[in-house]
Amino acid sequence: MPKILLTVTNDLTYDQRMQRICTSLANAGYDADLIGRKLPDSKPLRDFPFQQKRLFCFFKKGKFFYLEYNIRLFFYLLFAKTDAICAIDLDTILAAFFVSKIRRKPLIYDAHEYFTEVPEVVDRPRIQRVWERIARLTIPRTPYAYTVCESLAEIFEQQYGTAFEVIRNAPKKRETVDDGRETADGGRWTRDEGRGEVIILYQGALNEGRGIEQSIEAMCEIDNAILWLVGEGDLSQELRDLAEKLEVTDRVRFLGYVEPADLQQLTPQATVGLNLLENKGLSYYYSLSNKFLDYIQAGVPSINMNFPEVQKIVEQYEVALTLDRLETPLVVAAIQRLLNDKKLYNHIQLECKKAAQIYIWEVEEKRLIDFYQRVLPI
Repeated sequence: MPKILLTVTNDLTYDQRMQRICTSLANAGYDADLIGRKLPDSKPLRDFPFQQKRLFCFFKKGKFFYLEYNIRLFFYLLFAKTDAICAIDLDTILAAFFVSKIRRKPLIYDAHEYFTEVPEVVDRPRIQRVWERIARLTIPRTPYAYTVCESLAEIFEQQYGTAFEVIRNAPKKRETVDDGRETADGGRWTRDEGRGEVIILYQGALNEGRGIEQSIEAMCEIDNAILWLVGEGDLSQELRDLAEKLEVTDRVRFLGYVEPADLQQLTPQATVGLNLLENKGLSYYYSLSNKFLDYIQAGVPSINMNFPEVQKIVEQYEVALTLDRLETPLVVAAIQRLLNDKKLYNHIQLECKKAAQIYIWEVEEKRLIDFYQRVLPI
């Protein structure tokens, strides 16, 4: 049974993408080990058909964390039994790259995002140059690579000369939905704990450039709905302070971290989904956000920015409204349009149902296994 070590910098608990990938590899006959880090508040790991390992670090963020983590990861990979190593994003590739050379094991690069173009890096030119040097050192010398959308695959191939496969971060097909929705006459108008409000949902990290501030500001104009914010991040406290300042705490609910299995039950309860990325770096601009595909699979009409990967799908299936600019009045108008135009809402739901047969993990899983079979035949 071929063994693969896959490396990330998170604590594994909420990484539904890697849980899907590793489960698929295990089911296909690979011995997959997912390696992350242990945090002071890390929850016990759930059981999966693959192994999980957390590495402890003294530093929790910043350049010293990345340095410490890659040193610890280097020594772990150096002595762990394996037939191949997969580095997820640039923040784990250095350790994986050098160990793969020393041990003469195949190296795989999984580019979940355009790492040198995320907002946290774009705004810091010196840090950006460091990551770009790491990319130029490692990616051109990595023969096996894949990423999450066509736009990023084309960019990476042009920049680094390495061919990238496309394996989308799509959700599993939802067989049945039992969420108590009301569909007669007016589409889905989900109730929040029986109080009569509809639910507007954002799921993901509470970080810079996600349009969360504009979403909270929009609730000043929308008094017949509740905004659910699922996740935590760098702006967690700042966003809570904003909700208090705007006096919308009765309409904005912070649900905190939600594990992937629970999120699958929560998403279909929403009436409207939000995916409002600011154009702060090419990573966001060319992204195909997993939350966008999650909304489609759950039959939830959503509001997104009119970026290339979203546009490709919306041109084929009218599963969402799109905005050309991220401004609070435009967010308000789009939400109100979905809540007030029941004919449009029903139409988008039907389009979601069609697209939900296409953008599913069952399709992407085949590409994933074909890819790994070329690296490590079973």
